[in-house]
Amino acid sequence: MDAIPSRKVRPALAAADRFTDPAHFPEPARTSVQKALARARKALAEDFKGISAGSTPASDLFPIVKTGVSVQPIIDATDAFTELLTDAQRQTVNFDIDSNAWRSWHNMHCFLLRHGLLLRDLGEAPREAALNILRASSSASGYENARDIMKLNEHAGEITTRFDEFGEWYYWFSLFGKPSSDEPWGWQIDGHHLIVNCFILGDQLVMTPDFRGSEPTLAQFGKYAGTQVFREEEALGLELMRALDPEQQKAAVIGTTVPREVITTAQVDNVELDYGGICYDALTPLQRQLLRKLIETYVGRIRPGHAGVRMAEVLRHLSATFFGWIGGWDESSPFYYRIHSPVILIEFDHLPGIIWDNSQPTRDHVHTVVRTPNGNDYGRDLLRQHYQQHDHSHPHTPHRRGLI
Repeated sequence: MDAIPSRKVRPALAAADRFTDPAHFPEPARTSVQKALARARKALAEDFKGISAGSTPASDLFPIVKTGVSVQPIIDATDAFTELLTDAQRQTVNFDIDSNAWRSWHNMHCFLLRHGLLLRDLGEAPREAALNILRASSSASGYENARDIMKLNEHAGEITTRFDEFGEWYYWFSLFGKPSSDEPWGWQIDGHHLIVNCFILGDQLVMTPDFRGSEPTLAQFGKYAGTQVFREEEALGLELMRALDPEQQKAAVIGTTVPREVITTAQVDNVELDYGGICYDALTPLQRQLLRKLIETYVGRIRPGHAGVRMAEVLRHLSATFFGWIGGWDESSPFYYRIHSPVILIEFDHLPGIIWDNSQPTRDHVHTVVRTPNGNDYGRDLLRQHYQQHDHSHPHTPHRRGLI
């Protein structure tokens, strides 16, 4: 298929690589972006607390431990990347480990809070080296999913013919701290429909927030025709919901209207979100297997070894894990689901069009997000503990608190 489909696309918004005052955007984008920017500024002025099911995050969930899984391939890939950069590029890409740039990501394709190095501005060798950091941190399927999202952002440019707004390389890469076998450090990729944060301390790895989406979810023509994302996440969610009996489905339903965005989107780092839906313990053995398989689909984006460590963490809290659903579960209805436990939060959502001009959600636009509740998004709880143990200049250390 070589022709652009006849569906109507939304009007142009703004270039992806430079800031445009949202006051110049057409409605309804103007109000939506202005609200998002105001929310971001307010949230970033607040101290990080983390997502919690009550007013106070649960404690002692994320101890500093030895996993036995080497992170040396990630260190090597990062060193290889920085060796290809100029001094000016190194200054642009590097941030302090506790920088608020971690939290300054957003999903919109317009330029609001971007930082770091834009992949489009890099030569082929350093750009590929940056992608190698993502590759070294991910499973094969996780890396493929990320690259397919980037390719579908190029396809959005083909659909709209607006390549100043959409493209494969409109993604910003940032480094935090310095690659180390014992000190905390990490990296972030940030752009339209793909935001991955990776924090590393010793051989522990935290790869949340992880926000991924696409519109469309399938390229029906063009450079990357046939590229498709989120088939498994969508199909397994439906399979689990359909496997529940009517009473269980009633328990699983947590709302009547499919949200217009995942709840824990950009800068929603401190929200209090109650558990909702049906608990793992209320499921049959087959249903429990389906729920574990669905969780593994998201956790499996992480590199082998560390994915097993993360899944073991999740399995320890299955009795406190809930599956919630909004929407239909027929062959075409849009829907939202959520998996929520003390140590993982997964959201899947069908949305209205942003590229296509449809005001109601369809299965052609998907957002997903994986979070670590109770204070360990961005590895912040591990960083807090590290400061307590090692850094006497930090206000939370026993030394500064007068305890030693």
